[in-house]
Amino acid sequence: MKLLALKPGESVLDMGCGAGSIAIPLAQAGHPVIAADFSPAMLGTLDAGIEYYGLEDRITPLELAWDDDWDLVGPVAKAVDVAFASRSVTTTNLKDALAKLDRTARRRCAVTMVANSSPRYDLHLMNAIGASVTCSNGFVYAFNILIQMGALPQVTYFESPRRDTFDSLEAGVADFSRMLEHGNEDKIDRLRVYVAQHMIENPHAGEPGSKGVPQGRYMLDHIRKVRWAFIAWEPVSESRS
Repeated sequence: MKLLALKPGESVLDMGCGAGSIAIPLAQAGHPVIAADFSPAMLGTLDAGIEYYGLEDRITPLELAWDDDWDLVGPVAKAVDVAFASRSVTTTNLKDALAKLDRTARRRCAVTMVANSSPRYDLHLMNAIGASVTCSNGFVYAFNILIQMGALPQVTYFESPRRDTFDSLEAGVADFSRMLEHGNEDKIDRLRVYVAQHMIENPHAGEPGSKGVPQGRYMLDHIRKVRWAFIAWEPVSESRS
């Protein structure tokens, strides 16, 4: 939200809004928000949040996917001051997605994309047990596409910490084993040894954790960090007559 650098009262498109983790505080800060997502379940949760905070006059929910024809079901061209997608650019046509944000915004566009390994992975843990990890270059492609479009994208990197907790060694191994897909399944024994050696008591056990689930009794002795690239640019598309 800080990197978006919104001006007072500016309207925004939050594409891939999920349950409203950004749309709701933006609306509370006085911004009219078009909150778009392809998932009816997410939009249902968003609707509950809108009602709870009394933001019916500030947030307009919209069921919309990247691959939809935005000329038919999306916001009209130049509908908002700022259009952004935070960690939600999930499409096989990245150029088209960026162009759709560009045509919707009058002043500024932005996307936040992962800048190392997928958030699903603990890179420190994977390296420690000798497991292979594919890093994402999507943000590089996005930057190059924007250059080709005639934009002058600006990139800011930041990290978000994640703390995985669990209630027993086996529970931790079961949880982290999801990272061993795609050729790393044979590293399960190394994973168990690593977790056994690096699990420590969680001083915040029982407190609300990720998505409201109580934190477990144990955690690893390092904090998992995910690096993100925040890419912002001024729209280059013209307003249609």
